[in-house]
Order: sequence, then C-alpha cells, then structure tokens
Amino acid sequence: MAGKTYRVIQWATGTVGKAALKYFIENPVTELVGVYVTSPGKVGRDAGDIVGLAKTGVTCSNDIEAMIALPADCVLFAPLNMADTTLDHVCRLLASGKNVISPAGPFLPNKWFPDETRRIEDACRTGNSSYHGCGIHPGFSGDVLPLTLARLMSRIDCVEVTEIIDKLRNPMIYTEVMGFGADPEELLAKPRRSAETYKYFYSSMALVAEGLGKTIEEVTVKFDVSRATEDIVHPHGVVKKGMVGGQHYEWTAWVEGKPLVVYHFYWQLGTKLDPLWEQGEAKYRVRIHGDPPLECHLMAMPDADGRHPFLGLPWTGLVGCTVVPQVCDAPAGVVSHRDLGLVEPRGLVRR
Repeated sequence: MAGKTYRVIQWATGTVGKAALKYFIENPVTELVGVYVTSPGKVGRDAGDIVGLAKTGVTCSNDIEAMIALPADCVLFAPLNMADTTLDHVCRLLASGKNVISPAGPFLPNKWFPDETRRIEDACRTGNSSYHGCGIHPGFSGDVLPLTLARLMSRIDCVEVTEIIDKLRNPMIYTEVMGFGADPEELLAKPRRSAETYKYFYSSMALVAEGLGKTIEEVTVKFDVSRATEDIVHPHGVVKKGMVGGQHYEWTAWVEGKPLVVYHFYWQLGTKLDPLWEQGEAKYRVRIHGDPPLECHLMAMPDADGRHPFLGLPWTGLVGCTVVPQVCDAPAGVVSHRDLGLVEPRGLVRR
C-alpha cells in the first residue's frame, strides 16, 4: 500500500459524514472524487465549504446515478439509517466495482441478517469489491478494544462494555424520539429501542466470544428508566419532574450458562435523576472480570471548560476512514475486523 492513493466518495454529510469528509480532504492517502448530499442547501457547494476547509474542486451532488457511475475505489456510506432503499444503493455501488465501508450497517458477518448478507455478497462477486460495516459501537469499543485488552488477562470471566452519554451535556436531535420526557410506565411497556436491537450489535458480541474460542448460546435483554427529580430543560424541550430522564439498556450474551459479553447503555439527561446510575464524563468503558481484573476508559480529551465531550459520532466515521486502504486491497466479499487484522492507518502523521 506504500505510496498508493485511493479515490473516495463520501455519501452523506451529517455528523458522521462530516468527520469522514474532513479526513478524506486532508489525508494524502485519499483523493476525494465525489460527495453525495441529501440537503438541497448543500447541492452545488464545494466539499471544502461543508467542513470549513479550502476549496477542493469537488462539488456536492444529490444525483444518485452520477455517484454510482463515478469512478472511485471506495465509498464511505453514511446515511442516517440503513433502510431497504439504501441497501439497494450499497449493492449497486458494490456491483459497480466500488468497495463500500458503511457505519449504517448491516454489520456483518451476522446470523440475524441472512438476506442482507446474501445480497451484499452477490453484489461483491459482481463488482469484485469488498464490504465492511464500521462503527464505534457496534464496532471498535465493543469488539476490537475488548479483544485487544484480553491479551493482558490470565483468565476471563466476563467482558462488560458500557456506553455512557449525558445527553444534556451532549444534545442529540432524537432525544424526544427516544422517549425522554415520556411516562415511565408507558416507556417501560414499549421501549423506543426495540428488544431486537441487540441483533444489530450481534456481530461485535460474536466477534468477542469467538475471539475467545466460544460460541454465544443466547442473548437476553433488560431495560430500565430513571425519573427526573425536577424539571429538566434541554436544547430540544423540557422533561417534566417524574418523567423519563434516563435510560439503561442491557444486553447479555450467554456462554455455557454464564454471562460472557454484556453491553450496557446509560443515556442520561444530567444528574437530577432517580436512580442516577452513572456519574462522570461521556465515555466507553470496558471492564474485564477475571484474573487480573481490568478496566479501560475510552473518552475524548477535555474541552477548554475541563469537561470531556462525547465523540462517538465522529469516531464512527473515522474508524471507517482509517481502514480504506485495507478494505480496498482485501479480497472481494464481506470484510470483518478479523479479516482486517492489525490496522496500520496511513497518512495520519503529516505537517
């Protein structure tokens, strides 16, 4: 790969896409050749304008057919969600000979998505291309990081991966959609995050288990909420006292009758909550129970105010960007973290 340049298309420019777009413009190993946008206000603008950089000469477009026809080595495919129509686009891109890296999923290999797997594998064969589902979680924090840390263990009893986000400190547009401010009993009866959501993270769970020489037997799901102890004002509205101000999802992968891999998600609006499960900054935390017990925190450097921002969304794009050479140079088909091996990112050290 030494000295090689890869032509890339950035598909969509939300928070994840912007992080990737900036990377592709600035990294000497990648040549930006196209940008697909969904916002009419971005059509016709130079790609550099979207991320506050100098002009690139690459104009943003909402022409899907033009993107599919454009010669390129790789597409970082980052739409808001992976609906059926966008899976069609992924397959068409792959069949056209472009490698695709997607933080929108599906995250493969994954036994829960046989139809999607078949379609992607067929498209890879047609285009002699590769597909890789990337992300910080599912992805890096839930599989690559724990398996790397496992090398420091003598015995492993259980691996816990926890996502902690203070959504008051790190506002997100879907706060209300996810059920914050809802009646606690109503949300407990009908969570906004389906009980089947763990299936989208299953590839990471399985990678950890299989990396430790085991096979997952079943996955169990738990959900709980915390209540606001007073009115909580946030950028997108108000959570009234007594309503949902925090959510905890727990997914446990069982092996030989015991929990082996546990994923926790603690989403909280500040600290005026009952119960307050977690305190401290936004982070991903890995705890490996065994001999010797181990704990690792993955978090951003502090801002000027001394607090650590949540970088989960930019990281989701960047873990895709940094494997562009490896995915492009891989044999055709689905490329997992196991296939990538030890990734050695190119072009990061520069003036």
